[in-house]
Amino acid sequence: MAGPMSPRDVVGLTANAVPLITGLVTLCWLASLARRDASLVDRIWGMGFVLLVLHHAASAATVDGLLLVLVVLWGVRLSWHITRRNWGHGEDPRYAAMRARNGARWWWQSFFTVFLLQGVLMLLIGLPLAAIASPGASWGRMLGTLLWAIGFAFEAGGDWQLSRFRADPANRGRVLDTGFWRYTRHPNYFGDALQWWGFWCFAAGAGLWWTVLSPIVMTLLLLKVSGVTLLESALVESKPGYRDYVRRTSAFVPWPPKPAGRG
Repeated sequence: MAGPMSPRDVVGLTANAVPLITGLVTLCWLASLARRDASLVDRIWGMGFVLLVLHHAASAATVDGLLLVLVVLWGVRLSWHITRRNWGHGEDPRYAAMRARNGARWWWQSFFTVFLLQGVLMLLIGLPLAAIASPGASWGRMLGTLLWAIGFAFEAGGDWQLSRFRADPANRGRVLDTGFWRYTRHPNYFGDALQWWGFWCFAAGAGLWWTVLSPIVMTLLLLKVSGVTLLESALVESKPGYRDYVRRTSAFVPWPPKPAGRG
């Protein structure tokens, strides 16, 4: 595929990837049945987009190698981090609660409400990745790379800082408020969202402005669904100092913290 892509081209390329993504989530679902762990789905989130962009690259006459590298770095690191973090800890409490609510029907219901839904989201959010088949204007690639680099630093750096903090038994029950976490309560989520705005810049530079739905959906998911809102409802109850941390620290976009004693 050469030259500017039309919406029909993007939809067609994405539609051709449906069997690949369906196969991925189905295999993960079968593994979850064997291990009684639906949270395995979180581990394939990043790799799903890696497979998607590789599929697009294999179908293209011209490939934007820079976009390919950035997506692969993001997806592989994220899946590796989640897998390493969750290894040996059993099913995530969020999924365990869904399992308990749904009882005997959970084994088949989880395929549609968790695994297949995640596959649909991959295809929807992954629309800008079709730009790999049509390298765009230099401004889109430059701005996209800049946003990606900042986002990657916040996401990977935030995850690394939190892992080190949790590894120290002396920090049990305490709140991490140094490094990236001094300026935002969720540097990893902010970084993730920013990288997707970076991917969209590649697409916008190739004329695919309309794929802006992708970073919007990703940002809303991180803010309102699976990210900030869900996590903080638990942290406020489990960590005594978290309410004060919320008072003085930006929830998402990095910002200097408020001085102590000022609401």
